[in-house]
Amino acid sequence: MKISSKTIQLFLYSLALLLSLAKTDPPPLQDFCIADTASPSSFYNNGVPCINPNSAVSSHFVTSALAKPGKTSGNIFGFNATLTNTQNLPGVNTMGLTMARIDIAANGMVPPHNHPRASEVTICLNGALLVGFVDTLGRLFTQQLRPGDSFVFPKALIHFLYNMDSSNPALALSGLSSQNPGLQMTSMATFASKPPIPDEVLKKAFQITGQDVSIIRKNLGG
Repeated sequence: MKISSKTIQLFLYSLALLLSLAKTDPPPLQDFCIADTASPSSFYNNGVPCINPNSAVSSHFVTSALAKPGKTSGNIFGFNATLTNTQNLPGVNTMGLTMARIDIAANGMVPPHNHPRASEVTICLNGALLVGFVDTLGRLFTQQLRPGDSFVFPKALIHFLYNMDSSNPALALSGLSSQNPGLQMTSMATFASKPPIPDEVLKKAFQITGQDVSIIRKNLGG
């Protein structure tokens, strides 16, 4: 069936219109919307209900949540991520952003993962980090970061952070372009999902044996 040029133009116009409207988070309709963390919500909504704007005070816009080092010893990959949210920073509600403190042990890493709803910019504050992401063409973009260096991870692409120092921890600070960026660890999502992905699928996808699947699942706690 031959498709007319008018139909193609209409499709492209509709696609362009859709993409122009596809924003990560909706823009706020007021100066701020302090999250109501005291009253339990009886319904689910896209965001957090607000308190009366007249009740806003300066403390709603400040947090010390990122001031303390995170514990990395309890994580099999050797990292800890501390995030701002509407509980520790109520004034961030509807602002479309999240801050994250990332502590990484010596030779630890934030393994390949993605944030389905956010782009991310990371600044190395201490240590030596190897960071990178893979685009949809399979190309790896990687860089070594020293204190003061920054790196951008495009929205939803798989990326990682690795502490190259075998003796000292590293520290990074990230900003993400969504109040709820989401997180999906590639290895955990693949081998530790509940219920598990069928072994035959994993064996074929990764060209490994059933024994390999079992070992990886055990190592990841799946």
